[in-house]
Amino acid sequence: MTRITCARNMGSVNVTLSIDDEVIRKARQRAEALGSSVNQLVREYLEGLAGKTDADADAAEFVRLSRSAKGNSRGWKFKREELHERR
Repeated sequence: MTRITCARNMGSVNVTLSIDDEVIRKARQRAEALGSSVNQLVREYLEGLAGKTDADADAAEFVRLSRSAKGNSRGWKFKREELHERR
C-alpha cells in the first residue's frame, strides 16, 4: 500500500489516502495520458462530489480533451435511422 498525503494551501486540509501500489501506478499512467495528475483528478472528483463545479470550466475541459483525442472514424458517420434502430 502507498500512503499519499495531499496538501494545498489557501485554507485547505491535508488528506492521507491508503491506495494499493498497483492502483496508484495505473492511476498515474491514466492521469498522464489525460495531461493531468492524480492529485488534480482526485481534487476535481471531490469538488464534483461536494457540488462545487464550474460549468464553463467543465465545457472548456471537454473541448480540450476532444481536441487532444486520437480517435479516427475512418469516414464513418452516424445515420439517424441507425441511432434510433431497435436491436
